[in-house]
Amino acid sequence: MTNSADQLKKDLDALCLVFAGKLAGKISRIENSWAGIEQGKWDTEVFHDLHRQVHSLAGAGATFGFSRLSDTARTLERLLLQVADESGMPLSAEQREQVAASLGAMVQAALEPDQERGVGASPSLPATLSPDPMDTGGPRLVFLVDGDISPAHGLSQKISYFGYQVQVFSGLEALKAGLAQACPAAIIMDHAAFPGDDTGCADAVAEVRRLCAIPVPVLFVSSRSDLPARLEAVRAGCSAYFTKPVDVGRVIDKLDALTTRRPPEAYRVLVVDDSISLGAFHAHILECAGMETQTIDNPMRALDKMTEFRPDLVLMDVYMPECSGLELAAVIRQQEEFVGIPIVFLSVEDDLDRQLFAMKLGGDDFLHKPIQPEHLVSSVTSRVERSRALRSLMVRDSLTGLLNHTTIMEQLEIQVGRSQRLGGSLSFAMLDIDHFKMVNDAYGHPVGDRVLKSLSRLLRQRLRETDFIGRYGGEEFAVILNDTDGPAAVKVLDQIRDDFSRLRYLAESGEFSVTLSCGVAAFPLYADAGKLNDAADKALYEAKRAGRNRLVLAPG
Repeated sequence: MTNSADQLKKDLDALCLVFAGKLAGKISRIENSWAGIEQGKWDTEVFHDLHRQVHSLAGAGATFGFSRLSDTARTLERLLLQVADESGMPLSAEQREQVAASLGAMVQAALEPDQERGVGASPSLPATLSPDPMDTGGPRLVFLVDGDISPAHGLSQKISYFGYQVQVFSGLEALKAGLAQACPAAIIMDHAAFPGDDTGCADAVAEVRRLCAIPVPVLFVSSRSDLPARLEAVRAGCSAYFTKPVDVGRVIDKLDALTTRRPPEAYRVLVVDDSISLGAFHAHILECAGMETQTIDNPMRALDKMTEFRPDLVLMDVYMPECSGLELAAVIRQQEEFVGIPIVFLSVEDDLDRQLFAMKLGGDDFLHKPIQPEHLVSSVTSRVERSRALRSLMVRDSLTGLLNHTTIMEQLEIQVGRSQRLGGSLSFAMLDIDHFKMVNDAYGHPVGDRVLKSLSRLLRQRLRETDFIGRYGGEEFAVILNDTDGPAAVKVLDQIRDDFSRLRYLAESGEFSVTLSCGVAAFPLYADAGKLNDAADKALYEAKRAGRNRLVLAPG
């Protein structure tokens, strides 16, 4: 969810009021714990609980508008740690006196909130995760300007196979009329559409800039490949330059890079903090920056929640009951599936040796409470971005960018399990490019790679974010379509098969096209991942045996 900075401040100030309302109860509990110890009823567990409660106030006080409370609680926490390290046994009279004095100062500070309560000025949060307001969810609109309408329509048709809506214009005046009606995601201009001196294209781009309310990337197509022509395009402000005959795959690559409007998948953060108010506070900050969060106040539930939620990052306190943050980090790092997930500690702990020890146990960063909202968002964002980039290298195929074989099969297990729990449907498809070895033999492996990339691009553009696409191996691809029964999957994938067969590829010896075959199997007819894989593979074999360039649904 995304809020304005003013709304964020209002929400966080409301959490400050909730904290203030519960403060008297927190102080009373600390006083009761200390009273038991002071009267000689020594209990190590009670002492540790007292330390944890004081630690919690040290971290939460300044966050919720009680800066002096944080300072005095931190002083008391240090004293408790010091006397515990020195004695390891019931406190002496002198130690009791010191603790009692510090506790009295903390109790007084709880009655003295900051003059400016709350989070202060409206925090500025990065908006990189916010959805693009121009994104309508439909096909991206591209204007194509070419004085020769016939080849322009051919290029238009090829681009449209990749999910773009293309409108063709014969020249600048027609383009201006089109811009008065709609603002495209990109404009492709043929240099020949603007005859005359070298300023023709520059003037056209300047006119585009004037007429469009938002910046629109312009791509040039030309029969010239010399430096002066390319320099003219650069000076005019074009974003890409292609020479004829046009390689549609490269045009689509550039259009995708320039016009993709989907926001990245929301970062998922698991917040583990025994203080419910602090956990909610930090989670709300992250949610307002576009992240998805889950909050738990019991560290003993962390592994189950990680399995269910699959977070990109774990944000946790250090001192918690039953299981400390350091212990939890060590447990998480022993789980192979979680070994790459960043762990960020958020604590008032300022002892460098303890911080380094926390990092040794598996932590990736150590943030100090209280923390400014923008600093929290910035730290979490940078850690998640780096983690996702590294994970992408491990789970994705380097050529196509799709999930690799191991990962797509792991996802099949996960998604089948999800469908079993929710009682939903799922379809699994295997796709294979027909006679692909002949493509490599006839045109070379670089051309074969372009064919593989074009199919991967087509699949990414036509399928949903909730679907999973992988390169199964070689020229074979695998697709998981969630909440989709067999007939619905056949309809979607057969349209992709048909469009793929219409694509044309350039090679030194001329243009050529290729086809694909597809086998589909549906859950719950095939009840587990292994049976789905088997059934889809057999259906693919049947499509090949029946003549290729067709789709077969595994029998029910």
